[in-house]
Amino acid sequence: MTDQQFDAHMERLKFLGLLAALGFAGFLALGAIGESSLAPLLFAVAFLLMAPFLIYLVILIIWHWKARYRGTHSDLWGAFLIIETSGLTKLVYTFRHLIPDTPNRSVSASSRPNDR
Repeated sequence: MTDQQFDAHMERLKFLGLLAALGFAGFLALGAIGESSLAPLLFAVAFLLMAPFLIYLVILIIWHWKARYRGTHSDLWGAFLIIETSGLTKLVYTFRHLIPDTPNRSVSASSRPNDR
């Protein structure tokens, strides 16, 4: 994955994050309206707004790991990311590797491992 592709993926993730925030607000509104005839519709809309962000985040983490970290620890991360289901490892990986690789946040592009 080139830096330009990674940047495009992060921009897409930010957009999906905004949609997920709207979905989260929908879930909060669902709690506020209680049992209503609109509750199932609001639940479906809120879920559909949040799901793409969560799915894309998991896929982006796996793509990032595959593209950047093929060194001595790559097999360990790969096993944790694919087998582990609670999401805790994905959360740790996000803050330890994915966020620091975003533009203007960490190392210069020339010092990133496995750039192509």
